[in-house]
Amino acid sequence: MKKPATDGLVTAGRAAGTRAETESDAAAEADLGGQVRGAVGRLYRRFRSERPEGSLGDAALEVLTRLHKAGPQTLTELSELARVSPASMSQTVNRLTSAGYAVRTRDPDDGRKVRFSTTAAGDELASATRAQRNAWLDGQLRALSPEDRAVIARATTLLSRIADA
Repeated sequence: MKKPATDGLVTAGRAAGTRAETESDAAAEADLGGQVRGAVGRLYRRFRSERPEGSLGDAALEVLTRLHKAGPQTLTELSELARVSPASMSQTVNRLTSAGYAVRTRDPDDGRKVRFSTTAAGDELASATRAQRNAWLDGQLRALSPEDRAVIARATTLLSRIADA
């Protein structure tokens, strides 16, 4: 049996629609990557802006937090972790030591090496900063509906999977 003449138009329309939908899906996926990058970047910057008044800058707080969590580190270790030059890291640790948040000590295994570690004031500032940041984020999450928190929990799992890939 012969197909009606309109069937060809419908089929052509479906093919064109499918092609347009595929292009739209590809654009949406590319846009999804941009949306994820934008949202994660904005959240990270917002999270980092939560810190005690008159506190250190981002780079110094990052180094102080690293020393607080991981213990004594060399200048090379710190600069490699932060992906900055040793000269730049030297300025950062000089700020920390002159402010009384970190001290230089000789490496017990190799007296030629210098390690940086936090002082009691540095530990206190790192802890206060972490507590303030966590309180801000926890408050933002509590303000969401249970359904939205479930979506974020699922997204966190997926983002972690992407990060670990």
